[in-house]
Amino acid sequence: MKIAVIGMGKIGLPLAAQFADKGHEVVGVDVNADTVATINAGNVPFPGEAHLDEYLARLVPAGNLRATTEYADGIPGADAIVIVVPLFVDADSKPDFGWMDSATRDLAANLSPGTLVSYETTLPVGTTRTRWKPMIEKISGLVEGEDFHLVFSPERVLTGRVFEDLRKYPKLIGGLTRAGAQKAREFYDAVLDFDERPDLERGNGVWDLGSAEASEMAKLAETTYRDVNIGLANQFSRFAEANGIDVYEVIAASNSQPYSHIHTPGISVGGHCIPVYPRLYLSTDPDADIVSTARAANAAMPAHAIDVLAANYGDLSGARVVVLGAAYRGGVKETAFSGVFDTVSALESRGATVTVHDPMYTDDELAKLGFKAHTLGTPVDAAVVHTDHAEYAQLTDADLPEVRVLLNGRANLAVPTGLADTQVTLGRGA
Repeated sequence: MKIAVIGMGKIGLPLAAQFADKGHEVVGVDVNADTVATINAGNVPFPGEAHLDEYLARLVPAGNLRATTEYADGIPGADAIVIVVPLFVDADSKPDFGWMDSATRDLAANLSPGTLVSYETTLPVGTTRTRWKPMIEKISGLVEGEDFHLVFSPERVLTGRVFEDLRKYPKLIGGLTRAGAQKAREFYDAVLDFDERPDLERGNGVWDLGSAEASEMAKLAETTYRDVNIGLANQFSRFAEANGIDVYEVIAASNSQPYSHIHTPGISVGGHCIPVYPRLYLSTDPDADIVSTARAANAAMPAHAIDVLAANYGDLSGARVVVLGAAYRGGVKETAFSGVFDTVSALESRGATVTVHDPMYTDDELAKLGFKAHTLGTPVDAAVVHTDHAEYAQLTDADLPEVRVLLNGRANLAVPTGLADTQVTLGRGA
């Protein structure tokens, strides 16, 4: 097959490589000329994706994978088009379709009859049918279900381990017609491999959910569940702190039987998925008060963490405080919706002098994010562990000289004891 993948980001490029590795001719379309040039040179334009460099080093010289900025180059004659263009959420938590609208118009203007079009970007329920179908039909002059087929098939992978996750989880599809769903099943069967999953009654592989709406909702449900679960864990954490209880002992005890799956509380919930997709769900179900309450609880955690720091330190006015970690997740160079921004704001609102350290970012990169970069070994009065980078499990006294109070916002990271006069972990009230 000839396959076009629109959006050569941290999901789209590994997807394109996976498809090409199965022997298909793949063209990646991206608006960023530097990204396209980097890919065409056989290099990875971003760090951290396991095995991606190996794929590109093999597939680009062989001619199986190339990139272009021109839709007129990549779209005509494609058997399948996969769209992985970012969908943003504005300040009012409303979906901002700007980039996706632009990509859809450009693909529609170059669409050939007989093509399967699959959206993998997470969407509010109903978007595939009510937004993309009429837009593509109007611009292309083609009729969905007759001249082309449109489906929704959400990506379900984590950056850093995309190739592993593609094999591990069922590929969900939902079409607007039975014929479109069948086309999607045949396509994904031809481009993906699946691990054996005896734990799944239905087995691993391509799962047809019966409609685009069901497939859209499935992705929102699985990610919103995580936000709601973390929100509950954070509520438990705050109560435990106030009552001298170690919430992690409570969670471990609760999860020792198979009906409890309480997640891990922490200083913030970040990334492109968990903080965003509940808002996409709320955009079509605004009365879902459980979802909105959990989202608010999680969004309040950075400020709460600084309340805990102040309770142990005292007046933070003039205090030298370092926030350890800008990334939203350990080992990932990404600050999308990272809690570092609210953590720094909460500290500055109390008059602290704040610096930020992250082993994955240079001083210049931290400055571009709006932070004053910190060098380990520089004296500080207090420290806040925001990101569970493995490097912070190796901290020594020499890294944080003069520190009086250290607040660990990530209990899953074992920060060495004895680094500060007082060390506190969120959720441990004992």
